[in-house]
Amino acid sequence: MFNWLQSFADWLIYSVFGIAAHSKLGDALNFFVYDTIKIFILLMAVTFLMGIINSYFPIDKVRYFLTKRKWYGLDYFVASFFGTITPFCSCSSVPLFIGFVKGGIPLGVTLAFLISSPLVDAVTVAIFFGMFGFKTTIIYVVSGIVLSMIAGYILGKMKLESLLTDWVKQLLKNKPVNDDLPDGTSLKFVQRVPAIIKEALGIVKGVSLYILAGIAIGGLMHGFIPTGFFEAYISKSNPFAVPVAVIIGVPMYSNTAGILPIMQVLVEKGIPLGTVIAFSMAVVGLSIPEGLLLKKVMTTKMLLIFFAVVALCIVISGYLFNLIF
Repeated sequence: MFNWLQSFADWLIYSVFGIAAHSKLGDALNFFVYDTIKIFILLMAVTFLMGIINSYFPIDKVRYFLTKRKWYGLDYFVASFFGTITPFCSCSSVPLFIGFVKGGIPLGVTLAFLISSPLVDAVTVAIFFGMFGFKTTIIYVVSGIVLSMIAGYILGKMKLESLLTDWVKQLLKNKPVNDDLPDGTSLKFVQRVPAIIKEALGIVKGVSLYILAGIAIGGLMHGFIPTGFFEAYISKSNPFAVPVAVIIGVPMYSNTAGILPIMQVLVEKGIPLGTVIAFSMAVVGLSIPEGLLLKKVMTTKMLLIFFAVVALCIVISGYLFNLIF
């Protein structure tokens, strides 16, 4: 589908700039040009599509659906699914957490939403599709939803409400929330388009630096780092490669736009896809900065339990991915 783009990248780097083909610098720059253009094309298309969905299902409607409808045990799936189509990252954790808990949504369901939201969003789908194809993208999306459901369910069964911070408990006690669906004028689709385009451009602009940085790092790794560099730590032969990848990923911080180009290079270097995905999930969903944000609403004990359960689910999903692929 992007053969024309590869031809353009080859022409630009090897003919216009005169850099030798298959040299370290040439390969790095070719990777950067090709992936940058491809990712931004896909990102704009998928972000616009997700913008259409978000236009009809804003966060207040999501909360309303989760609190006012009877889901007959499917509330974890509904919350995880909504997490994949709403453009929120870990920086939105605290206000989302408070809004959902105040709205009467069970804690486990709330956590399922918060886990799925940064793991599987429009940016992830667009970049993942461009790098790994349709089949792998679908498996990743489905596994992200299932992982969020399982982790949220486990956390919900642990009855952690008593481990919320006193600040949250006070807010819940003193400020009841209005559970009525907010009134709003029903707009026609053509009237929504300008706002959808503006939102899509804002999202693309907001992640553009992460994308460029991630692709630049990926390009350097692609061109200059030897294939065997990673084999001592997270190679196929290491039975503990998946948990090691998760441990390495937690101290890091990036969104999916920044980490996926690096994932592509790791796969090209021979690291199993499941191990690479586990690394990505740990970076995006279990970063130390996210932990600092959640510390406002969770006590240290609850935060450690949250990280441990999600990390365990990520490790299991990483091993399953390696078995599938």
